[in-house]
Amino acid sequence: MNKKVLGAVVLGFAALGVSTAASAHVDVAVGLGIPVAPVYEVAPPPPPPPVVVAQAPVVVGYGGYGPDWRERREWREREWRRREWREHQWREHHDRDWH
Repeated sequence: MNKKVLGAVVLGFAALGVSTAASAHVDVAVGLGIPVAPVYEVAPPPPPPPVVVAQAPVVVGYGGYGPDWRERREWREREWRRREWREHQWREHHDRDWH
């Protein structure tokens, strides 16, 4: 029984030593602070963007844009009709030779 009591006492001191060693590096602090005046950092305004001077873009009448799109469209239609007529004549001429 003496050995059991002695073991319990040793175990108790060991547990007490461990708990004090574990809490040896713990700091508990409570701080209450009231700011007196808020501090705002004011940044300088950004510099204005650089001035870029350039010519206005030139509009080229291509693909249906520009002032002469109707003329281009009419020209394409005339060319298409001319090619179709040539092909028609060629076929008529060559179809006669095969018969």
